[in-house]
Amino acid sequence: MKKKNSFEGTKINPKRFHRSQLKFYAFLVPFSTLMLLPILFIFNHAFKPQSELFAYPPRFFVRRPTFDNFMELSRLTGSSGVPFSRYLVNSLFVTGLGVFLAIMITSLSAYGLSKLKFRGKKFLFELNTLALMFVPIAVLIPRYLIIAQSGLIDTYMAHILPIVVMPVAMFLIKQFIDQTPNELIESAKIDGASEMEIFLKIIFPIILPAVATVGILSFQAIWNDTTTSVLYINDESKRTLAFYMMSLTSLQGNRVAGQGMAAAASLIMFVPNLLLFIILQSKVMNTMAHSGIK
Repeated sequence: MKKKNSFEGTKINPKRFHRSQLKFYAFLVPFSTLMLLPILFIFNHAFKPQSELFAYPPRFFVRRPTFDNFMELSRLTGSSGVPFSRYLVNSLFVTGLGVFLAIMITSLSAYGLSKLKFRGKKFLFELNTLALMFVPIAVLIPRYLIIAQSGLIDTYMAHILPIVVMPVAMFLIKQFIDQTPNELIESAKIDGASEMEIFLKIIFPIILPAVATVGILSFQAIWNDTTTSVLYINDESKRTLAFYMMSLTSLQGNRVAGQGMAAAASLIMFVPNLLLFIILQSKVMNTMAHSGIK
């Protein structure tokens, strides 16, 4: 007589809701709610009137939402010497070009370190791993000296070049490429494919999840960067939106009165990051799932 399996008719990971998943929801929902609170706070804070911004005890949720902060922000940007659109265009330009270069340079470099054979490859990878130890502020002075001696002060490349090579992106993409079988690459070479064709047609589709993650990291690093505009840019017309938003309270001359505009500006700078992550989050999850698989 065939013994009945207690797990018969059930799935390990059902596509629809199943009561066996309740224990996971009981654990995950509180944590996801905790992680959602900062996002909710940013949205609520931007719509708070002046009386609620400085209320004591502080209120998490807005009670009387208003657009006054955004209207005041619009009025101030309209009266500045450099048009608001100029800062926006600068940010879009340096971010778009920076993300593209970061993806291409780190991807090609990771492919070389993973699949090509040349002298010093191991040393270069160890050097990249060593670079992971240094926080940006630790290399601030050497970076300034390099940019100054290269003649990049007051140029758009000062925004882009420091972010183009990201050690963490190089490490992440190399881990993905290491999973590609060497036999697949050898068979492509036998068929007459060049190294660039192998990279574009075989490697690049495989590493798309890692590329999406690198895109998010480089986008956040450039879009939210204010240090470059402060240290390397003297021409106001070449500064970015992040710098302008940061300087709003000082332009107002009253830090208390400028807090509402600062809250609205923070929301404006945060929304592109949120939208980009929502669009690419499935790729990011694949990166997290496969980065340690060999």
